[in-house]
Amino acid sequence: MTRAPRVVLTADDFGLTLAVNEAVERAHREGVLTAASLMVAGDAAADAIRRAKAMPELRVGLHLVLVDGPVVLPDGLAPGRVLPNEQVRLAFRQVLRPRALRREVAAQFRAFSASGLVLDHANAHKHMHMHPLVARTLIAEGRHHRLRAVRVPAEPGAGMWCGLLRRQVRAAGLAAPDAVWGLRDTGHMDTPRTLAVARRLVPGLNEIYFHPATERDPLLARLMPDYDHLGELEALLSPEVRAALGPARRGGYLDLI
Repeated sequence: MTRAPRVVLTADDFGLTLAVNEAVERAHREGVLTAASLMVAGDAAADAIRRAKAMPELRVGLHLVLVDGPVVLPDGLAPGRVLPNEQVRLAFRQVLRPRALRREVAAQFRAFSASGLVLDHANAHKHMHMHPLVARTLIAEGRHHRLRAVRVPAEPGAGMWCGLLRRQVRAAGLAAPDAVWGLRDTGHMDTPRTLAVARRLVPGLNEIYFHPATERDPLLARLMPDYDHLGELEALLSPEVRAALGPARRGGYLDLI
């Protein structure tokens, strides 16, 4: 296996709003975007699935939502939308409700399978799969749906601890990236920051993730008030970014692992 840089460029929150879906389509058709992570219970999920089926080279994975976003089962596991600073409390709440957690994770994988899309990867909104129980549940359910790759959000120099998650993923025989970029600048991966990342790609498999949108609609403004969605879309459309990625092989996880 080559150790030259390989790059997955992913848009998260696909299916959350039409503005996100429009940005994903533009960034894939006109820019460098190669993958998207689908919120299966998002208000615009059906539209996202329709667009994805019209873009067969766009690789789509599951963006598992357990906090701060739409869930499938209305059983109180993850109240529709919560503030980010409640994330730790909800993580402990999920430990105390493992059956509800399993039901929700299974429901989201089933919803993805029902879409008819090929599962490229899985990750979790707000990186909730850093929680060992969430990771174990995601991996167990994912293997029933031919899951082959999981995002391990380890950015060189960012200081996030991911050793346990990486061991869980590898022990299950699944692929993980050697480096994930976008943690320190989540919501602010504009053209200058993306160009800086393109110059720092590590040998092996890299993932750069984004949150593009064509406008700041009311839902995005409420959930992610400080995110530069338009700036991230501009980065994905930038000729300078395309040139900076240069010879690095680009695709989805299933293309590169």
